[in-house]
Amino acid sequence: MQPGATQPGLVGAIRIDVRRLHDTWMELAFPRQLDAEDTIIGRWRPETTLQRVAYLAWSALGVPLVAVFYPLLLLGFFVRFNATRLDSATTRLGVVGVVGVSILAWGALSAVAWLRNFPLDGVVALVAASVVATVSAALGVVFARVGGRGTSVLLAYPAGVTALFLPPVVAALYSPTLAGVVFPGSRGLAIWLLQNVLFVGGIGDLLTARFDLQGIGYVAMWVAISVPLGWVLGFVVTLADVIRPKRDETSGSSAGF
Repeated sequence: MQPGATQPGLVGAIRIDVRRLHDTWMELAFPRQLDAEDTIIGRWRPETTLQRVAYLAWSALGVPLVAVFYPLLLLGFFVRFNATRLDSATTRLGVVGVVGVSILAWGALSAVAWLRNFPLDGVVALVAASVVATVSAALGVVFARVGGRGTSVLLAYPAGVTALFLPPVVAALYSPTLAGVVFPGSRGLAIWLLQNVLFVGGIGDLLTARFDLQGIGYVAMWVAISVPLGWVLGFVVTLADVIRPKRDETSGSSAGF
């Protein structure tokens, strides 16, 4: 941001983001579309009639796609905002620190449950959940540190989501009280997914015929949900990095959300 320049405000920030999102789409088919205005060569423009027709057609095709992807971009800003702070904390702690904090927190919770004479199955549930949460959190940190963006999207985000979703499911396997809450909700979600998402190609019917949603089946279900959900979160954060790089947020070149 140049000295003396003013921030664009919310409407101005939306316009900047939408334009950059459309420029990113144009960059997929034509050279020098994104961040080319201030370069010496400048933005590439079509010269022949055929090029102009193709350019306009591709641009028009990108308009509805921008409308679809902009809400995902906003989600990416939100996820990145929180992921950056979490990453800063895990960087200071390191893998050993993250494991230690997880063990301390879950161990203290298990100890309180034991001292208050919770049923044995409840204490076992907490211990099982702590193991799942600790391993998943440690894997998320390791994957985030190794291999760059691709590894983060493919492995780190799914591990982080698993650390969030899986512990209560594992705990429910040992706690009838928790099972009465977790399993009916999981079954309702599974039915909705089978009927509204996995109906394509008969995938839902295949899963219904081959798998029983009981016991360890709930764990498998949430692992199956955590992985693609982690990929989606990783994708929207990557999209946010492309459209509004982090340096833009710190320099104030566009309004934050």
